[in-house]
Amino acid sequence: MAPPAPAPAHVLVFPFPLQGHINCMLHLATALVGAGVLVTFVHTDHNLRRLERASASGSSASPSLRFLSVPDGLPDDDPRSAGGLLELLQSMRAVASVAYRALLASLLSTARPTRPDHHDGGFPPVTCLVADGYLPWTIDIADELGVPVLAFPTSSACSTLVYLSVPRLFELGELPFPAGGDLDEPVHGVPGMESFLRRRHLPSPFRPVGENGVNPRVHVLSKYTFHSGKARALILNTAASLERPALAHIAPHMRDVFAVGTLHAMSPAPPAVASSLWREDDGCMAWLDGQADRSVVYVSLGSFAVISREQFMEVLSGLVATGYPFLWVLLPDMVGVSQDAVFQEVARAVGDGGGKQTRIVEWARQRDVLRHRAVGCFLTHAGWNSTLEGTVEGVPMVCWPFFADQQISSRFVGAVWKTGLDMKDVCERGVVERTMREAVESAEIRWSI
Repeated sequence: MAPPAPAPAHVLVFPFPLQGHINCMLHLATALVGAGVLVTFVHTDHNLRRLERASASGSSASPSLRFLSVPDGLPDDDPRSAGGLLELLQSMRAVASVAYRALLASLLSTARPTRPDHHDGGFPPVTCLVADGYLPWTIDIADELGVPVLAFPTSSACSTLVYLSVPRLFELGELPFPAGGDLDEPVHGVPGMESFLRRRHLPSPFRPVGENGVNPRVHVLSKYTFHSGKARALILNTAASLERPALAHIAPHMRDVFAVGTLHAMSPAPPAVASSLWREDDGCMAWLDGQADRSVVYVSLGSFAVISREQFMEVLSGLVATGYPFLWVLLPDMVGVSQDAVFQEVARAVGDGGGKQTRIVEWARQRDVLRHRAVGCFLTHAGWNSTLEGTVEGVPMVCWPFFADQQISSRFVGAVWKTGLDMKDVCERGVVERTMREAVESAEIRWSI
């Protein structure tokens, strides 16, 4: 009699509860499911409720992928905005860590969750954890319970390398740099980037703040990055063809390093019930069908950015001046005015008959939009997911970075890969118009990779 077949691997995936982290982790989860792995994906209670409200479907669409949740410790009406990132990190450590420990322990013995609203679905015990780089305590708890861990920062290898270089940057006197200093001053101390890295391209926490000029997030995120060295391996959503030098410089700090990207291009679309915190607009694809090839500017500044009315008007005026049709993703709280005021400003700017040239939506299926033949340019915040999606689809990018790793991604787009242009810190209608025209009309940018 043949021995029973071994139980399939069961991986627990735990992202930091922001849209960009969720997207990246879900692409990994769906790729694992496609390889025959069972996956338990852990959301926060708050996000799981939002996802279920935003989705028309209540099913994960695969019996091999299930979604559980833990509390994040914040009130449900907390905005969970960029300004409250440290508060969310601290609350997750204090509250979510307790629930996570109990959940992981229960999944180790029987794979049966500890809460009555969680269902076991016949999953075997957990065999591995994929932990977000923003959640270093998940690594420690898994290690205590004997679970192998893969650390997964959802940013670029270049951004990871910058945080690993923080001690050296302080040692060389590159940090802190003075408030009001020249942001185009070269930065030395990040290996492989000395020829093109400037102060303005360091992740946003490196900008001077307070009396000593150091944002505490620099030390926090550097500590988190070094902590990933405790995991069995570091995995990154990138490709060696894009970031080979950075990967080589990261390797000595980790037990092992794997470039597993680009995940969005290698995995099926994640189930709607667990992927988007906002309801996606289905009509924009039909609108794109009615536009000429490579004629549309697609504008999306991510899920975290907030812009002033003045910035909104500068971008809008620049877009209208190009004469190109545009599709703009604008969340209700993204501009410092009401959504009605936004639509009124757009209507005034485009004038009579301009409605067919313009579409404003709350959220869109970005992967599908960038693959559409009508899209000729992508005005992006240069978040890592968006940067990869634009690069893979060959859509020229104009980068307007805001925070986190967006500045360094923007620099690589404009100066290294040459797949787009970097607006730096300038938001003026003339700059918007000029960069849009150059991106749309330049065949070299589109096909440089």
